[in-house]
Amino acid sequence: MKSLTTILPKKAGRSGGKITVRHRGGRRKRRLREVDFKRGKRDVWGRVEQIEYSPNRNAELALILYEDGERRYILAPDTLKLGQKIIASEKAPLEIGNALPLSKIPVGTTVHNIEIMPGKGGQIVKSAGAAAVIKSKEDGFVVVRLPSSELRRFRPECFVTLGQVGRVEARTQKLGKAGRKRRMGIRPTVRGVAMHPGAHPHGGGEGRSGVGLKYPKTVYGKPAVGKTRKKGKYSDKLVVKARKKGPHVG
Repeated sequence: MKSLTTILPKKAGRSGGKITVRHRGGRRKRRLREVDFKRGKRDVWGRVEQIEYSPNRNAELALILYEDGERRYILAPDTLKLGQKIIASEKAPLEIGNALPLSKIPVGTTVHNIEIMPGKGGQIVKSAGAAAVIKSKEDGFVVVRLPSSELRRFRPECFVTLGQVGRVEARTQKLGKAGRKRRMGIRPTVRGVAMHPGAHPHGGGEGRSGVGLKYPKTVYGKPAVGKTRKKGKYSDKLVVKARKKGPHVG
């Protein structure tokens, strides 16, 4: 749908002329599909008109034609079929693709596209194959198990979409060649130990040397191991159980 797309400008990882994200640049021109993460079309039935590829994410999009004639893109849940009817409503049936507030969904249900702040639109659990599970309802909050295994509280009026995000096979897909990565706008990454000491904290040394430090660092000199989550984050009080540790953490 041309009316729902715009040309995505190329930034090459720069903001104000300075590199803020390394190893970016040289991608193909893309069109950005405007996705309705808010599911703001409330109490209006829509029909799945087509399921489309999106170059800006690993999940597919579903083009929805609503009864009033408006069309919108949403994330395509797994098993969503062409011609299937969906709705976003507090009274919506518990069927895949429908959007409801957390308070209306029973414990044990699989959901995705979760709002953190009511009315802001889905912000987490949106990648291909991602799914969260409602674990309990307590103390005025709904506890959800996220894909990272973190248990987190959400306000019961936050809207979510039922089901798992589609295109589950994207996690195991092989790109096949370096050129495909370059067309995605991702440039080669050089190891820090292969650089000179002025370019990276891991650089320098005679012959094949290791990191040479007790713990590895980023190119900016920040620790790159262990718990890197910001201390005193605003959402600490909402986290019931922290996410699982990575394989490098003891």
